[in-house]
Amino acid sequence: MPEGTSSVVEMGRRGAARNLSRPIYPLAVLGKRRFAMNDLKVFSGRSNPDLTGRICEYLGLPLGLISLGNFPDGEISCKVDEDVRGRDVYLVQPTCPPVNENLMELLIMIESCKRASAERVTAVIPYYGYARQDRKDAGRVPITAKLVANIITRSGADRVLTMDLHAAQIQGFFDVPVDHLYAAPVLTDYFARMRIPKDDLVVVSPDVGGIKRALGHSKRLGGGLAIVDKRRANATDTKQENIIGASVKGKTCLMFDDMISTAGSICGAAQIVHEAGAGDIYVAASHGVLCGQAIEKLSAAPIKGVIITDSIPLPSEKALPKIKVLSVAPLLGEAIKRIHRNESVSRLFD
Repeated sequence: MPEGTSSVVEMGRRGAARNLSRPIYPLAVLGKRRFAMNDLKVFSGRSNPDLTGRICEYLGLPLGLISLGNFPDGEISCKVDEDVRGRDVYLVQPTCPPVNENLMELLIMIESCKRASAERVTAVIPYYGYARQDRKDAGRVPITAKLVANIITRSGADRVLTMDLHAAQIQGFFDVPVDHLYAAPVLTDYFARMRIPKDDLVVVSPDVGGIKRALGHSKRLGGGLAIVDKRRANATDTKQENIIGASVKGKTCLMFDDMISTAGSICGAAQIVHEAGAGDIYVAASHGVLCGQAIEKLSAAPIKGVIITDSIPLPSEKALPKIKVLSVAPLLGEAIKRIHRNESVSRLFD
């Protein structure tokens, strides 16, 4: 570690617990090279090391050794503490708040591995920050989602693995292959185990843009489908008008979204559904950003349960009793294994 470094965190010094009950596939094919599983290396940034540890546990691999810290002036320092020459490297780093710090750290990790002669570097970004700035909705504004994609590609990433992008077209912003995963099977399985009678169930889209997502969950779980008509006043404020579709009176309502940021939209939709006579209301989202007054809004909203994934770490001060966190580590781990072995990733969702 360079002299003058402070607050250094060494990731993976002890490694992840090896799961001996899972089969270890000995060989994978990458182009003309044949890779053994010990050619696969998984490293964690500082944004979500717990998720990376669970991914490594699923894969039956130790967590890669990397030292990350900050110099006294705030610049990020990085040193890969093991040989990655000729290896298939996966860097796990959601670009969640603090977004700029975590994004820069990811870029530096990619640069470190490329200069260490890694054969391939895959940026595993469970939550992709800046995704909401995906088009020009006014004059003289940037398309920041494209800018960030360019930066990640130029830093040396050979591939990107991400989950539930805010807009699917962001995949096309990258000039390298992108594997786009969905947390829908994880969320759907949770509600399926609740065994809610189909006659008592309504899947509610909190806005028109989420109809396709709500329809998919409705097909898997059964029940009716309803849509909340939402009008956005600005980037942070929305107003819910009315409900379109199935009646929610006396029904258990499930509301799905890709993320909960300030929680204004989802809580407003829940309030409209509650006023329409709904019974229990559950909210599910792939990414729990939970910024601003989100926790206060969720606490006060007529919501029985909030289901999110561990794509973003949940701080203890935000861990409300009504919030349930599901792990997407097996999903990400299986995708990493399939990419490493040159197998289909899309079959995970068939």
